Amino acid sequence: MPPMKNHQKEELRSRRDFLRQSACASLGVTGLVNVLANLRLITAASAQVTGGGYKALVCLFQSGGNDSSNFLVPLGDVGDFTLRSDYEAARGVLSLPVTDPVTGDPVLHPLTPASNAAFARHFEGAAMPLGLHPSCTGIAEMFGAGEVALLANAGTLSYPVPTREDYINQTVPIPPQLFSHSDQQTQWQSSVSDKPFTTGWGGRAADLLNASYNAGSKASMSISLAGVNSFQVGTAGGVDQYTVGTNGAVSLSGYGSSYISAYIDPENPSAGYINSDTGRRLEAFEKIMNLAHENLLEDQYNRIIRGARATEGVIGAALTAAAAGGVDFDTHFLGAQTKLGDQLKMIAKLIAARNALGNSRQIFFCQIGGHDTHASMLTAHSNLMAELSGALLAFRNTLKDPALDAFNDVTTFTMSDFNRTLQANGDDSGAGSDHAWGGHHLVMGGSVNGGDIYGHFPPLKTGAGLDSHSSRGRFIPETSVDQYAAVLTKWMGAGTNEIEAIFPNLPRFDDPFSVASANLGFL
Repeated sequence: MPPMKNHQKEELRSRRDFLRQSACASLGVTGLVNVLANLRLITAASAQVTGGGYKALVCLFQSGGNDSSNFLVPLGDVGDFTLRSDYEAARGVLSLPVTDPVTGDPVLHPLTPASNAAFARHFEGAAMPLGLHPSCTGIAEMFGAGEVALLANAGTLSYPVPTREDYINQTVPIPPQLFSHSDQQTQWQSSVSDKPFTTGWGGRAADLLNASYNAGSKASMSISLAGVNSFQVGTAGGVDQYTVGTNGAVSLSGYGSSYISAYIDPENPSAGYINSDTGRRLEAFEKIMNLAHENLLEDQYNRIIRGARATEGVIGAALTAAAAGGVDFDTHFLGAQTKLGDQLKMIAKLIAARNALGNSRQIFFCQIGGHDTHASMLTAHSNLMAELSGALLAFRNTLKDPALDAFNDVTTFTMSDFNRTLQANGDDSGAGSDHAWGGHHLVMGGSVNGGDIYGHFPPLKTGAGLDSHSSRGRFIPETSVDQYAAVLTKWMGAGTNEIEAIFPNLPRFDDPFSVASANLGFL
């Protein structure tokens, strides 16, 4: 790596001094795990939180790298700022028209942000007209109603990277494997981009909040609708993530639906086992799972299996309670019968059954795939945006149903591997684009300061400015995952000590709570 310039050495030295003054932030990976474990014990011993109501975070991961440059789109140029012209020049065949060439009707959904703060850094505060993808009708409606906020140009960072030259000259450390799907998914979900993966920031948040808020818990605070994920991985002895399907708890395979082939009465396992090979096999399995083991790995495995088996019954009872609560989930999701819609529908049912689960704080994970659009991007992305918008609108409507009335208590946010390159991979209608970096995201909920754009919308000039190193439009993010996630975690009830432990790299960036120019007051 070339030597750092003096001003960069001074900046990093001052940041290192600050890190050394922070007991949590100065630790390596091993130290981070230890401090989380110790802090968890302290909060468990002193947990006195009895109020605060219910709050849930819903992480919606757009797997494959969402083309957010066609999610939030420039509508025009203003004065000397050629934002729309730069967009059209770089995007080529992938650019979305502002109006229908035949009818003249608007194609994009124009937005009217509540402030011009997102344009202060690069556009002198001039309001740059922006619109949402044509398929995002529901999201545009919710933005106009103040229920959705947008976050511009966020991404994985180890340290701030101020300019293209800083990236090219490697004067500032950057996250490893920037354009790799697996690495960037992990870094988004861990927030610690400069260390090997150990835990996810959702898992660390659950570890530290669970004891304070979930004293009567009957099910895990971390529930996934998309299988095991990095986001909800906590420390050993913390909160184990629990996976459910869109139809409810996932039972052990080989014993019939809901164990009908093994239990005499699946609704009442205490009635005993069927006198058959399948019944005796389940009985033997459960006896083995209740044994103690000297081997720590075997004992931990048994503990997780016992917990999962116990949670199955809790989830089943909770869903029964949700069905009797007066919310017509099927009607609300009638126009959103998609993979994402089905996941959000189950999350809505579990939120409706929150009393049965016994948690005052809950973290959910769901996922929509198909964003790795190297070809046929316009059609594929249009379908993905329609699925996203329709599912989120249905979720909003369900949470606002008077029989549920939980919209103010739930905050839904998006993450994705990375954006796509502004420049297309070709010049024909079947073109796609490549892996990029900083992208745009949304946050939805009744507690969200919606109807506005946060962070900093970037200039779209390729080969200059924030285009990291090529002329393809791989823009350097100006808001880190750490900053974005810290705001969400604070809303959940995390205090200063917890946030320092959950996000050890946060002190390297502008404080999202005290530095107004960071423009991160979306909650």
